[in-house]
Amino acid sequence: MDETASFFELLGMLVSNPRTGVLLALLVAAAVCDYRSFRIPNLITGGGILFALVYNSVVPPYWHAGWSWAPAGMLLGFGAMLPLYAIGVMGAGDVKLMAMVGAFLGVDATLYALLFCIITAGIAALAFGLRKRVMGRMLANAGGAMRGMLWSAIACGKPQLAPGVMPSVGKLAYGISIAFGTTSYLVAQQFNLV
Repeated sequence: MDETASFFELLGMLVSNPRTGVLLALLVAAAVCDYRSFRIPNLITGGGILFALVYNSVVPPYWHAGWSWAPAGMLLGFGAMLPLYAIGVMGAGDVKLMAMVGAFLGVDATLYALLFCIITAGIAALAFGLRKRVMGRMLANAGGAMRGMLWSAIACGKPQLAPGVMPSVGKLAYGISIAFGTTSYLVAQQFNLV
């Protein structure tokens, strides 16, 4: 009985903290929008970034966090997803959503959140491929993309992916993976698992 009460108390602390509570609410809203329309509104990402930058400037997460704590996390989240947008794997809303996560979490926690998001997206892609029965084509597309980028890197020193070369197997709502991965990280951190 005490373990259950402690469990819910820790979860309650996570939701009642303005920094993580607002982030979780925005992630849920983004995931729902992405699921319904494959779009994440700028109002969610832009508003979230603005809130995180202002809140983390006024209420630093810890006493020696400087003014650059939130912007550095935002830039890390943005920069980590930008190459995937550049090659057409994900949309601009997903990049902005990860930038928003970074603005809330700072650099160190954003690295962990990115790792959790990559694992979540990989599991979602596998489930999608199995459910839609397109796993073979999906793996062939991934292999073709890797070969194309490798050969372009050897030929011209810069990896490039030729647009439209591989037939699409469908769309994945990466906003859901970002929301689930970030939430998983926050819960794991709350329970001192990471």
